[in-house]
Formats: sequence, C-alpha cells, structure tokens
Amino acid sequence: MFDLSFYKGKRVFLTGHTGFKGTWLSRILVNAGAVVTGYSLEPPTRPNLFELADLTGKMTSVIGDVRDYAALLDAFQKAQPEIVLHLAAQPIVLTSYEQPQYTYETNVMGTVNLLECVRVTGGVKSVLNVTTDKVYENNEWCWGYRENEPLDGFDPYSNSKSCSELVTHCYKRSFFDKAGVAVSTARAGNVIGGGDFADNRIIPDCVRAAMAGKPIVLRNPNSIRPYQHVLDPLYAYLMIAAAQYDDMAAAGYYNVGPNESDCLTTGRLAEIFCETWGKGMTFECLKKDGPHEANFLKLDCARLKAAFGWAPRWSAQTAVEKAVEWTAVYADGGDAAAKMDEQINEFFGKEI
Repeated sequence: MFDLSFYKGKRVFLTGHTGFKGTWLSRILVNAGAVVTGYSLEPPTRPNLFELADLTGKMTSVIGDVRDYAALLDAFQKAQPEIVLHLAAQPIVLTSYEQPQYTYETNVMGTVNLLECVRVTGGVKSVLNVTTDKVYENNEWCWGYRENEPLDGFDPYSNSKSCSELVTHCYKRSFFDKAGVAVSTARAGNVIGGGDFADNRIIPDCVRAAMAGKPIVLRNPNSIRPYQHVLDPLYAYLMIAAAQYDDMAAAGYYNVGPNESDCLTTGRLAEIFCETWGKGMTFECLKKDGPHEANFLKLDCARLKAAFGWAPRWSAQTAVEKAVEWTAVYADGGDAAAKMDEQINEFFGKEI
C-alpha cells in the first residue's frame, strides 16, 4: 500500500469536499496530517455525511460555487496549495437531463475556473481532475474501455465530464507542462459506501427502501456497471497525486475501476444488498420508460495497474457489506465518524 504519511503537512485544496466522495477523502487526508482546504457547495442532502464526519475545526471548509471564479480564486490563494484534487461536480445523470445548463456550467466551467486558479496563482505541483467512466463514446461492447478510446459521453452529465477532460488536456499542454505542474485525470466507476444519501443512486435507494420497510425499486436491473467501494478509487487518487508530485512522468489519464468480476448488473447488486441486509428485503423493477442510460459499461484499468502496481482491494460484495455495516451504526445513532475511521484503517491496513 502507498504510504499516506506522504500527505503529512502537505497543503491540499479539495473541491467538492462536502459530497460523498469528498467527505471520505477529507477524512483520510485529515487523519494523514494534511493541511486541507475544502471548497464546495453546502452539503447536497439532508442528512449528509459531511455533518456526520466530525471534520469541523480539523480542516478549512469554504462554502462556495466553482462557477464563481472570484470566490474560488480568493479561497485558492488563501490556501496556497501544493496539491489540488478536483471532485466538485453535478454528478447525477437524471439531474443532468433536468438541468443540463447547470450541469455544463458546473462540470465544464467549474473545471476551467479551477485550472485558471492553478495557472495564475503558482506554487501548485500536482493536480488531479476526477471525471467518470462515462466519458467514453459508449458502444456497449463487452470489453473495457481504455484511456485512448474516443471521449463522447451520451447524456449531459457524461458529456460534460468528457468536456472537462478535454479542458484539462488543453490546460496541461498549453500551460502546465512547461510550468512544471503535473496534471492527471482519473476516470472512475460507480462507488459504494456508507453515508451516500444521494437521489437516484442504487445503494442510497436500497438503503432508503430498507429503512422504510419497502421493496427496492430498480430502473435498469440489467444494466452492467463497474462497482467498487469508495475507498478504492480514493486510494488511487491519492496515489496518483503523490506520485506525480515527485515525478511529472507519472502524470497521465487513468481509468480507476474494479476487477471484471465486480462489473455487475444492477439487479445482482440489489440481490447482494438484500442478502446482506436480511429481514426479508426484496426488490422490484420499474416498468416506466425513462431517459437514456447506458446498459453496458466496463473499464480497462491495465494502465493504472502497470504504472503503480495498483489493484482494487475490496470486492463489490465487500463494498455492499461495508455500506450496510456503516448504515447500521448510523441508524442506531452511533458514532458515524468513528465507523469511517475503522473502515479506513481496515482498508489501508494500519492506523493513519
């Protein structure tokens, strides 16, 4: 495992820190001794993981919109970061159909604004833009997409993330390579974990149904997605950002996904959840037609594995079990932050 002590004392600027992934990443970085500044909208759900994660006073939390360049630049220049991790996004496919303009403004111009902050401020050594597995032109074939495949996401969310990739590539070539700033993107799959309260995502939908004592309702039970625990891609992000901090040759465009055995149908994932939750939990399928969503999507992560020796640590089965385990603590009014730390320490195999 990569040694997280690298981040001790490092100044890290993290966008999207109040979201699901961002909160888990904030907790890891704070535990590792990083000096973290987060910039994000208010937590997007009620309840939300950020308020449960006990991060108040342990990092600088700036509430702001990445579309607001002046506010973002002010926070950025106060932080004077060495490492930038860009997670802020409008991340929901169905929401992107309802609010396409907002989705593009956030996911494309938000990326432009952040990269402008890096360009005009100076002092940054490592930048990682987190996008999605959905950036590829999806032909729904049976093998995983590689990093050199054409980018052209179908729906507004996926397409806006394709645009974010292209913006990043342009800034890298035009400004950052000659300035000695290492820049990568990470194209990640579907993540699972405790504390995700978002709408229209499979595990949060399962949890809400289970806690209400109702069957789970699935939109696309036969769609295949690369599922993994949230800690797996977060570990990859931290590893890439650290490696390119010391060696610009490590920078690149990387798929981050599970092993092929964990590319499951949504129906199978729901079955695993029902088996893990118990109590006679069941699911049913929604017959109503909805907006287009990809039916088949897999990633080829050979490049990441070859470059860093990285491999997923937890299976989709384990990921669901860990999400249910965290939810049980939360539902009983237990210490959600302590449970996060327990799972983080278990994943990394040591105290951090």
